[in-house]
This record gives sequence, structure tokens and C-alpha cells, in this order.
Amino acid sequence: MRRYHDEQWGVPTHDDRLLFELLILEGAQAGLSWETILKKRDGYRAAFDNFRPDLVAAYDERKVEALLADPGIVRNRLKIAAAIGNARALLAVVHEFGSFDAYVWGFVGGRPRKNRWRSLQEIPSRTAESDAMSKDLKRRGFRFVGSTICCAFMQAAGLVNDHTVDCFRYREVG
Repeated sequence: MRRYHDEQWGVPTHDDRLLFELLILEGAQAGLSWETILKKRDGYRAAFDNFRPDLVAAYDERKVEALLADPGIVRNRLKIAAAIGNARALLAVVHEFGSFDAYVWGFVGGRPRKNRWRSLQEIPSRTAESDAMSKDLKRRGFRFVGSTICCAFMQAAGLVNDHTVDCFRYREVG
């Protein structure tokens, strides 16, 4: 967890593949701990073709059954189906916006939103931006993208800097 925080969490991300990975992992985390998902991250990368949306979008029922048997991921049929459906929806977003990056960064005006939290208790689990992202993603056919999941995604992908002001990473990713 510390390594993830110190090296990855909150770093502004503009790579469509990594953004897709973070969105799927945040959805997979629903009802579980983030530590559980981080421990399975390599398993997810292997099982989901390194989160290449074009490949994931083409998965069929045979692949779904293989995923349900894979102990390297969370074997939840709804979450697996959502990942596949989200890959298909992402490809439509890319067609419309040119990239998933351009689409998601539009929710923060193209620049990281820099917050000034003094304690972890101040950090919200949802915001107006995550509400808007969730609503629009759902309208486009994405699943497992509630506002809390979108807020966590925005934090992980660096769309918002939610490190506390006393955290050494606050200035580094700012």
C-alpha cells in the first residue's frame, strides 16, 4: 500500500490503457479492500490482456468462463461483465472524443484539481465532479461507476490531488 501511494496514487495519468485499468480496478474493489485488489493487480493484467480495451471488448462467453475460474482476479460475474461492457463503451468514447484521456480529463477542465486537505477525514468520498462523471459514464453504458468509484478513480489517476498538504507527495504530484 505504501509503495502504491508513494509511487503511483495521484500521479496525473494520460495513458488510455492505464486509465482503463484504474477504472476497472476501482470497480472491482467495490465491497472489498483496495489492498485485496492491489495484491491481484498482476493477475488482473494477465487475465485482462494488460487492459487493452480492444481485446477486452471482444471477450466472449468462453473467455468469461475462464475468467470466472481464474484465482488471480475477483471472480464476480457482474464485475467481469462490467469490465467487458466498459471496454466496449470506452471504445465508443474514444471514437467520439479521440481518447479516453480527453474525455475523463474534461471533468476537471483538463488540469488536475489541487485540493488542500489538512486531514484524511476532510477528503470526500464523492464530489460534484465525480457525480457528473458517474452520471455520464452510466449514460454511455458503463457499469460499476458510481460516484464513489469515480471519485476514487479520479484520485488514483491524478485528476484530483487529494494528498493531504503535509504529505510529501502533495507537492510532487501537484
